[in-house]
Amino acid sequence: MAAPSHSHVGILPFLSPAATTPSSRLRPARLRCSAAAGQAGFFTRLGRLIKEKAKSDVDKLFSGFSKTRENLSVVDELLTYWNLADTDRVLDDLEEALLVSDFGPKISFRIVDTLREEIRDGKLKSGAEIKAALKRCILELLTSKGGNSELNLGFRKPAVIMIVGVNGGGKTTSLGKLAYRFKNEGVKVLMAAGDTFRAAARDQLEVWAERTGSEIVIDNDKKAQPPAVLSQAVKRGKREGFDVVLCDTSGRLHTNYGLMEELVSCKKVIAKALPGAPNEILLVLDGTTGLNMLQQAREFNDVVGVTGFILTKLDGTARGGCVVSVVDELGIPVKFIGVGEGMEDLQPFDAEAFVEAIFP
Repeated sequence: MAAPSHSHVGILPFLSPAATTPSSRLRPARLRCSAAAGQAGFFTRLGRLIKEKAKSDVDKLFSGFSKTRENLSVVDELLTYWNLADTDRVLDDLEEALLVSDFGPKISFRIVDTLREEIRDGKLKSGAEIKAALKRCILELLTSKGGNSELNLGFRKPAVIMIVGVNGGGKTTSLGKLAYRFKNEGVKVLMAAGDTFRAAARDQLEVWAERTGSEIVIDNDKKAQPPAVLSQAVKRGKREGFDVVLCDTSGRLHTNYGLMEELVSCKKVIAKALPGAPNEILLVLDGTTGLNMLQQAREFNDVVGVTGFILTKLDGTARGGCVVSVVDELGIPVKFIGVGEGMEDLQPFDAEAFVEAIFP
């Protein structure tokens, strides 16, 4: 595969004269509206297509949640021989199983209370009905609080996506895998190496650019600040007709006020370069941290306004319930989940498929 094209901050070409001629400025509004409508349709179809791919990858999702499913296998054991006299004991054990899988106390108590009430009202009369009601409760939590999990890519090119998170969560890798998904749909992708504090991150992103056939903007002289790199990338994306610009950012602890404020600067320069951008600000969270991710998510959301989550490393943990917890706590949708090391293992999140995958 050919090496990615690089742009070095500070030496990007300016707009060609043809782009600023009077005739282009006087182009009929009808043609401009038609082009805008076409771009809007493109992004709507793209977001929907990527989401639909999740439905065809159920086997991969199923294997990715094997450890969580093993934790929850006790549900079948509890409900197979359930009878009314054992209700309190069974529900207590069910609550414990949910807690062990990191659904969190509030959600676990709420689900069990709902099941207890429906059993007492005579609405649930068998173990199979209780299990179906349990899955329904979890699905309702995800769909009512999480909203639309499709990518919101706006109405004109380029769509700009900022990727944020702490060090070690899989941020740069997630960006690379997201680029891979876009390229598979024929999308013209530009990466921005905005993590200028960690040389390895830039090198890592260059490798991903080569692997996915994407182009990349880097800080070649190692002196530019992240906002400058992202600004130049967005400007290039707009000038050269890229479909999507993926912006990597420096990993940072949510408790470091100075670095968190830098994210605000990054967001502002992107908006200045392209009004309305970024279209998405995706926070990468390490699934192995379980409920500990909630405070990270709150802090990042307060600072930059997170639009969606990417939950990584879920194949290596039995804490799959944290997916439900983070959605319930913040009302922000999960957009993607990482269920393996492969390039295709960043899966678009589908609530129904998730619920089926975590229960045996």
